[in-house]
Amino acid sequence: MPGLDDYLDALEERLARTVATHPGLVAAVGNEALAAGGKRLRPTLVFLSAPPGGEPPLAAGVAVELVHMATLVHDDLIDRAHFRRGKAAAWSTYGPAAARATGDYLFARAFAELSATGDAEAVEILADTTLCLARGEALQRTQTRDPSTTVEAYLRRCALKTGKLFEAACRLGGGSGEYGLALGIAFQIADDVLDCSGATIETGKIAGTDLRDGTPTLPLLLAAQRDAVVRAALAGGPMDGALVRVAATGALDEARDVALDYARRARAGLDGELHRDELEALTHAVVDRER
Repeated sequence: MPGLDDYLDALEERLARTVATHPGLVAAVGNEALAAGGKRLRPTLVFLSAPPGGEPPLAAGVAVELVHMATLVHDDLIDRAHFRRGKAAAWSTYGPAAARATGDYLFARAFAELSATGDAEAVEILADTTLCLARGEALQRTQTRDPSTTVEAYLRRCALKTGKLFEAACRLGGGSGEYGLALGIAFQIADDVLDCSGATIETGKIAGTDLRDGTPTLPLLLAAQRDAVVRAALAGGPMDGALVRVAATGALDEARDVALDYARRARAGLDGELHRDELEALTHAVVDRER
């Protein structure tokens, strides 16, 4: 759409510049995380949520993407995930200490970018969001290898770990936080379905990672309610054949239906946005994707 390509080009330039602000190991590792690419979905939400007649909020787009990058670096370290988007995770290449410091550095650069605008409300939004991200990660720790986790508790985790940053992106742009929160939850559910069904070459992840790690996602929880083998595997037992049995229970289709429901909720949260057609299109795109 008009202006978006220019915005994203400027975003990439500014991301590279702010990551390189303090040369050294953490900047180098951060640059590798930046070079790994990504959908840049959160900055796109900032752009699409911005009111007409002014410059789109570039600093906000940079800040939300830096926070997202920081969480990925930290999540890989916490989960001991060896790969991210088909490439070696930072901690597996440079060690846990360097990865931890890099994630902290990216968080710091995010707040530096946003605070330089002098917008105290924007800084408050991002600060509250990062607190929610931490709470969501802590909640995931308590739910690990617990197949009795409720769907409600899972959805609360999705809201904290994923939905709140989508919400922040929309609010920082000037749009609907309600839309962003629901869109983020739909995105996360779709991601969890892909973990059970997507091909490694498309997703950049090895299928079944959540089951191996004991992360109770919606498709796994629904399948565990119906299949004792899946339930045992999610609790840390043998995985032989468990991933195939997840699909056999119908849990993938049911989880996708829940994602579609949250996508509908996101559309219902739109109220007079300038780029309504594009924002509505995103609600379909986040569910109907292969990676």
